[in-house]
Amino acid sequence: MYYIEKTFEVSASHHLNLSYESKCTRVHGHNWIITVYCKAEELNADGMVVDFSHLKQLVHGRLDHSDLNEILPFNPTAENISKWIVDQIPQCYKAKVQESENNIAIYEL
Repeated sequence: MYYIEKTFEVSASHHLNLSYESKCTRVHGHNWIITVYCKAEELNADGMVVDFSHLKQLVHGRLDHSDLNEILPFNPTAENISKWIVDQIPQCYKAKVQESENNIAIYEL
């Protein structure tokens, strides 16, 4: 099995739709640190699991300098974002989304 990982820094804003009172319901931003983990039993015709630049386009290219509430069709929690990333990339089996130094969500198949 071949494994790769790619880490991005994404600057984006969001607000959360919550069932309780929280300052996070107001628009705010993060410099998110996102790590994408991919694997493949066989390398593609180019000798890769997936091209790192394609991963950057799929994640950083879509999310960076965005209002996540405007571009994602769900409540943009770190947990939901990590699952969305895994769902976007066929080779991806895990995504780690860090919205601040001590707040990290991981989704793994």
